[in-house]
Amino acid sequence: MHTEAGDTVTNELLQGLALPQAHISPKFLYDELGSSLFTAITLLDEYYPTRCENEIFSRHAAEIAAHAGVAQVLVDLGAGDCAKAERLLPYLNPPQYAPVDISIEYLRSAVKRIAGRYPELDIVGVGMDFFHDLALPADIHTDQRVFFYPGSSIGNLAPDDAAALLHRIRRQSEGGAIIIGVDLVKPRDILEPAYDDAVGVTAAFNLNLLRHVNRIVRTDFDLSQWQHVAYFNEARSRIEMHLRARTDVTLTWPGGQRRFAAGERIHTEDSYKYRPQAFKAMLARAGFGQVRYWTDAREWFAVFCARA
Repeated sequence: MHTEAGDTVTNELLQGLALPQAHISPKFLYDELGSSLFTAITLLDEYYPTRCENEIFSRHAAEIAAHAGVAQVLVDLGAGDCAKAERLLPYLNPPQYAPVDISIEYLRSAVKRIAGRYPELDIVGVGMDFFHDLALPADIHTDQRVFFYPGSSIGNLAPDDAAALLHRIRRQSEGGAIIIGVDLVKPRDILEPAYDDAVGVTAAFNLNLLRHVNRIVRTDFDLSQWQHVAYFNEARSRIEMHLRARTDVTLTWPGGQRRFAAGERIHTEDSYKYRPQAFKAMLARAGFGQVRYWTDAREWFAVFCARA
C-alpha cells in the first residue's frame, strides 16, 4: 500500500478554518467512519446517484468497456470499498488494478477483499489526495491506463478545478481512456433530499467531519453545537453543504482559536450538477476525444467515456 506524507494536512485545515468564510475540504469527510457512513447514504431512498449509476452500468458496462479499449491498468479514483470498479473488472480484464483513496484504512480493507476474489490480479493500493496532485507510484503501468472516477465525485470540485483535474488525468492516460460519473441538473425537490435525508445519515456524515478534524489537529469541536445544512444553489448549479453553529462557539486548538457566532457556517462540500453537452465540452478541452455518454432512463445521471 502506497501512502502520501501528511505534513501539510494540519496547515491546510487551520488555514481553512481561519478564512472569513470558514471552509474544510470535503476530502476530510472520508475517514474510516465517514466512508462507512457514505456507503450507508448510497442505500437511502433519497440518494438517487448510486442507483442511477448502477442502472447505467447494468445496461451498458460491456459497451462502455469496449469504448474504453484495452486496459493495462484500471486506476480507480476515490475507490472507497472498490465495489463500483469490481463491476467493471470482468469487462475490462486489466492485469493490474490501482485503487486510490484518501481513507487509507478503509481502502486497505477493500484491497484485501478484492485480492481474495481476484488472486491473479496485481493490485497496487494508493492512499493519497488526488484533487491537487496525481503522482502515481512507479509500479503502476504507464501505458493504456483507464481512469475510473464514478459516483459524480468530480462535482465536488469547482468547474475550473474539475477541468484542471481532467487535464492531469489526460496527461497520464496516453493511449488509454477515462470513465467518469456525472450528476445532471434536475429539479430542486429531487436534489435537496439527496443531501439532507429524513433519517439523518447525511447529517451524521457531515458532522463526523468535525470529529475527524478534532483527531487530526486537536481542535475541540463539540458536535452537539453544530447543525447540518444542505441546499441547491441554482445560480451556481451546485448543492452546498455547511455546518451551522447552533450557538456562539469559541473553537480552540494548540496555539490558536476562532470564535463562531450563532448561525455562522463552515462550508464543507459542493456538488456541481452538469448538463451533458457542457461536460462533454469540458472533456474535449482537457484533450480527450471520442467522447460518449450513457444515462439512466430518467436522464438524472450520466456515465461518460472518452479516449485519451
